[in-house]
Amino acid sequence: MSSLKDKYNKKIKKDLMERFNYENPHQIPKLEKIVINRGLGEVVVNNKALNTSIDQFIAITGQKPILRKAKDAISNFKIRKDQVIGCKVTLRSKKMYDFLNKLINIVLPKIRDFRGVPKNSFDGRGNYTLGIREDSIFPEIQGDIDKLRGFDISFVTSSETSDEEARELLALLGMPFRKK
Repeated sequence: MSSLKDKYNKKIKKDLMERFNYENPHQIPKLEKIVINRGLGEVVVNNKALNTSIDQFIAITGQKPILRKAKDAISNFKIRKDQVIGCKVTLRSKKMYDFLNKLINIVLPKIRDFRGVPKNSFDGRGNYTLGIREDSIFPEIQGDIDKLRGFDISFVTSSETSDEEARELLALLGMPFRKK
């Protein structure tokens, strides 16, 4: 069992219960899933980018990504209907906590001049999205990188009422938010 999940069950639940005065333990927010998403608009001109992204996502998450296809044709961007334009991975349970632990303790501290992640990237329903500019900060990405590509990491919580609850949950899990 993940040490981060143990920490959530033993300590964080109690802290959240006291801080927000929940009447029912089922009201306590929890991390439901982490979705990692990369748009691949460059596939139109560089077909190798798709295979590289798939290999990188498998290395980073231990899971094969789902390919995302264009719903409509957009002639200005040279995109045809049903053409692959992105990929995503949804992590739950043990893999989710393992990824979060690696992100907080290994990956984010490797970012040059890192002062914390922004506090204002919540969507109003308790979900947080973090943009990563360089995939090379992950230790699994080594060797010949043809181009630095970024991706988005979305943290989906069960908090539906406020972003404050979700922010507190992620902070207690160890997410290094900026001080100001």
